Amino acid sequence: MIIVAMKRALLWERVEGNNIKCHLCERHCLIEEGKRGFCRMRVNKDGELFTLSYGNLSAIESRPIEIKPFYHFYPGTSSLTISTYSCNFPCPWCQNWHLSKEVVEETRFISPQEVINMAVGKDQGICVSFNEPTLLYEYCFELFPLAKKEMLYTCIVSNGYMTVEALEGLREAGLDAIKIDIKGVPESYEKFLKADAYIPWRNAKIARELGMHLEIVSLMVSSVNDSEEAVNWVIEQHLKYAGESVPLHFTRYFPAYHFHAPPTDIEKMEWAYREAKRKGVKYVYIGNIPGHRYENTYCPSCGMCLISRYVFRVLSIKIKNGRCPNCGEPIPVVMQEGGER
Repeated sequence: MIIVAMKRALLWERVEGNNIKCHLCERHCLIEEGKRGFCRMRVNKDGELFTLSYGNLSAIESRPIEIKPFYHFYPGTSSLTISTYSCNFPCPWCQNWHLSKEVVEETRFISPQEVINMAVGKDQGICVSFNEPTLLYEYCFELFPLAKKEMLYTCIVSNGYMTVEALEGLREAGLDAIKIDIKGVPESYEKFLKADAYIPWRNAKIARELGMHLEIVSLMVSSVNDSEEAVNWVIEQHLKYAGESVPLHFTRYFPAYHFHAPPTDIEKMEWAYREAKRKGVKYVYIGNIPGHRYENTYCPSCGMCLISRYVFRVLSIKIKNGRCPNCGEPIPVVMQEGGER
């Protein structure tokens, strides 16, 4: 077992003697000497900020891109997915709590080049997921350029609470796509997360302006954000900040960690799908309900099924030259060359 060496962090400033203000996420933690930030993986050592996440990977696994879920980004491909530990959000219903609630400091160091070597010839991309990917910020600065050299796409699955500077830095490093998880309405962000609900939407807008592929997911947690009022708020923000052509996924919640409400009612999820479509979102999906017809991609103009899915497996793709073969509607799906099948 190797003790992971601390690496000097990016995005911070020294204030008030040896205190540090971190600028990785919008919590902007003020960290005293010898203390850690909210995420527990960034530490003030002698007036400098260090990360404990660099090369400290909690998982490495090849996974379908649909499982993220990305439905409009290289469908049918796989990405080598990595993560570290801990998080900057304390979600009581966390689905990956065994990673996000843990802090592990002694493990085998895995270099960015080792990750790339594992992916080449097996996967089409690299994804940072499972826990909040910005905790691997410094690692991504080396990982993403290496991925680009091997023609691998890069993506992250995030709560979207990073600073604008952090988001711009990831794009500069080579980030192609981001999926942002929406945790609910402003009241639930404040009650459960002590966070600002509008920051993820701001970053969704900025991600699009930076030219990144974007998809939005709302985990419909029972009694938290599954009401008609909450769903309508998400739809309104989606249209305002992300836009009508950005995919919106409503995902079914199951009891996990410290939150044990019953699984999301399927009828509520189907209503959310119909309401989003009625209000103008062109591409809406339902997740965590295997075999549901709303896993598929339909042409928003003529209704033709363009991508057929079963859970995380793509069964068929009928998009031709970026358009619906039936009516010619442009379909915003990033695909590999010759991706139709």
